Amino acid sequence: MKKREEVVKLWFTMWLQKNDLGILDIFADNALYIESWGPEYRGSEKIKQWFDEWNTRGTVLQWDIKQYFHKENQTIVEWYFKNTMNDGRVEAFDGVSLIEWTHDDKICFLKEFGCNETRYDPYQGSEIPHFKDEKPMWF
Repeated sequence: MKKREEVVKLWFTMWLQKNDLGILDIFADNALYIESWGPEYRGSEKIKQWFDEWNTRGTVLQWDIKQYFHKENQTIVEWYFKNTMNDGRVEAFDGVSLIEWTHDDKICFLKEFGCNETRYDPYQGSEIPHFKDEKPMWF
């Protein structure tokens, strides 16, 4: 389990440093990576292409691991993420990654789930729900 946690930490560190420290070493050649808002990247080369290109448009400011759950060839990682884009937009949210591993501890599947960090009780003060009048986040 420790090795798998180190691989996840390395992946997050790469984003924080904007530096490929071994993408092709931690992802299986045929890996599938699914972002919380829809895009998916098939194969370690495509994951590397996305990483390199995305880092020309934005910067990851924070990617904190809260906890891990392990079961057989799967790991769930709960985390907090914050980035800024070159156009000035700042995005922050809680998330979870579902990861499946190969027999030699490479990531063969990673699917992200996001949760808005701005939460509220729509029934506070009323039996009728009152939802915020704002555009929902992209995930």
